[in-house]
Amino acid sequence: MKFDTPATANPTDRLKVLGRSTDRIEGALKTRGAATYAYEFHDAAPNAAYGYIVGSAIATGQIDWIDTKDAMKAPGVLDVVTHENAGALGRNRFIVTARHLAGPEVDHYHQAVALVIAETFEQARAAANLVRVSYTRSDDGRFDLTEAKDGAPLAPPFRGAPETALGDFDGAFAVAPVKLDETYTTPDQSHAMMEPHATIASWEGGRLTCWTSLQILDFGRTDMSLILGIPKENVRLISPYIGGGFGAKGFVLSDCVLAAVAARMVKRPVKVMIQRPLLFNNTKHRSATMQRIRIGAQRDGKITAIGHESWCYNVPNGLPESAPQPTKSLYAGANRMTRSKMAILDLPECGQMRAPCEVPGLMALEVAMDEMAEKLGMDPVDFRVMNDTQFSPEMPSRPFSQRHFVECLRTGAQCFGWSKRNPRPGSIQDGRWLIGMGMAGAVRAHLIFPSSARVRLDGKGIVTVETDMTDIGTGSYTIIAQTAAEIMGISLDKVVVHLGDTSFPATPGSGGQFGAASSTAGVYAACMKLRETVARQLGFDLEKADFVGGQVVFDGNSVALGDVAGEGELVVEDRMEYGDLAKKYDQQTFGANFSEVAVDSLTGEVRVRRMLMVCGAGRIFNPKAARSQVMGAMVMGVGAALTEDMGLDTRFGYFVNHDLASYEVPVHADIPHQEVIFLDETDPVASPLKGKGVGELGIVGTAPSIANAVYNATGIRVREYPITLDKYLHRLPAIN
Repeated sequence: MKFDTPATANPTDRLKVLGRSTDRIEGALKTRGAATYAYEFHDAAPNAAYGYIVGSAIATGQIDWIDTKDAMKAPGVLDVVTHENAGALGRNRFIVTARHLAGPEVDHYHQAVALVIAETFEQARAAANLVRVSYTRSDDGRFDLTEAKDGAPLAPPFRGAPETALGDFDGAFAVAPVKLDETYTTPDQSHAMMEPHATIASWEGGRLTCWTSLQILDFGRTDMSLILGIPKENVRLISPYIGGGFGAKGFVLSDCVLAAVAARMVKRPVKVMIQRPLLFNNTKHRSATMQRIRIGAQRDGKITAIGHESWCYNVPNGLPESAPQPTKSLYAGANRMTRSKMAILDLPECGQMRAPCEVPGLMALEVAMDEMAEKLGMDPVDFRVMNDTQFSPEMPSRPFSQRHFVECLRTGAQCFGWSKRNPRPGSIQDGRWLIGMGMAGAVRAHLIFPSSARVRLDGKGIVTVETDMTDIGTGSYTIIAQTAAEIMGISLDKVVVHLGDTSFPATPGSGGQFGAASSTAGVYAACMKLRETVARQLGFDLEKADFVGGQVVFDGNSVALGDVAGEGELVVEDRMEYGDLAKKYDQQTFGANFSEVAVDSLTGEVRVRRMLMVCGAGRIFNPKAARSQVMGAMVMGVGAALTEDMGLDTRFGYFVNHDLASYEVPVHADIPHQEVIFLDETDPVASPLKGKGVGELGIVGTAPSIANAVYNATGIRVREYPITLDKYLHRLPAIN
């Protein structure tokens, strides 16, 4: 099926199952510990050995020699994988450029240099301490973005050109009566998901099966075939449940590769979990950025010039953290400029982390908008409303498919009690606490990709959906079941969903806020094809037949859906593909975030008291699950604002705080009250179901909203994230 014209009325509009708040169908399994995660497939891969990774002690240089003799003599040790015996290993095709095993060159700190394989985890861990490695450290390692900034070239293209221009930015900015020119920085951040990267690998002849924690299985299957030099059809990846990912598990990394190599070496299943202290340097992370934002406006608040420049870093052939991306879509302004540059450093590879580009970009842009509103003497909400647009700012002839940004702003202001905010910073106190309110706009691209599904109808009227889509805690199982139930006219308990297996039809997987819209569209295509098959078998006119209550109704006749399958089953498969709607329309999701913080006037401690997020993201498939996603995203945004910072040792090129004791992440209990509002909207251009993703929209405006609230509370503007005591404690106002 091809989606190349905006959606019209279709079976998903009935909203008998889809669009309703529904408990997750796999929730009971998770709450009682019966959901099987990658490291737990004991029955499927019996007698598995354990692998323990030895990470590099240098950031760049080479390995002179590795001595594994003592490790090999240790109790329970089966073998030790190094570059000397692993065989030739290729590279990922998609996104990841880093090698999964060092040797003889070392590319980054904690890159795997060896994997000790033993009968038990404890034996493997103990023996790993016996592996001796001699290195020659490179004297010319590049680790400092500040030093590399001035010589950084334009970034490679990512979601568009690295440099854009419209009108005469320099000229318009020079003559603007009110202007802002400020620099903002965001730090390196880690995904810090609950479940570490983990894989159990098993070979049967030349065929490999990996039970792995991976978000995008079809890409992973291709990568494993290239890395190991085996046919893609000989690779099977299974990932039914994932304990968080946020982009870190988008592509196969060293756990999967080393488990496969080790299993082939010892001729039995091997399980590998990247140790938590290695995750921060061994896997991908969000790049630090340095951003310069310039805004020029008329005295009435109309923006006449807006420029956003950013510097990030990565490894050669890596992708940039293009922070100016949201500036291309959010506010009007006739004269515009964006520029993204990327330095090459000898640090672990940077990669996609929840809402790449938009998160760091809005951490700067939305603080700049707040500062500009103050310069103009305008309310921050009114300033944003004045500069709204219904056409793509960089392509004025290209309309948005749906843009209810102003409604998000107005709804949020009313529901949050924004009118009670005192615009004079530091003027509201509650005992020893300084109280402030802040807000920020939010935008995150709507992306959608081809997706396939297989559906089966049996004689009991059960519809089984099979697709390699993954569930990283987002509720994929449930919204896919809701989609199938709605289209086939059956109750939710008549749907069975199987996910996370490359033996099922391919999807783009989870990530980029594209998983929900893409996977449900693939299920839509397959179910519509099943409806056609059923109607044809019954001799009914599909256009006039109705699928409702488990029956197929036509011209006064009613047949139970299960009776059509009889003693066997009907099986159909289809794939949703797309035309050029993405070129004709600028497709985005929009939102507004509001925060209230309290800052201790003595200690400077910041507490987030309450938060509100208003989202305009098309049809919401499951409001209960979506609300949970947005609330979790806001909590993650609090971390970006106040605590999360991978401390980089620029002498030796490694992140120092590589554990969850020193890399601090907030939890729901840290924010007493959160609320989420979804606008009642549909977007027929977005997908056949008229919905979009929302899980990343919830994070993008949170950090700047908090930063603006801290300013409103204290009168102190912090432009260097995270907002920690060392940056403002000495500037707190005197205590009355």
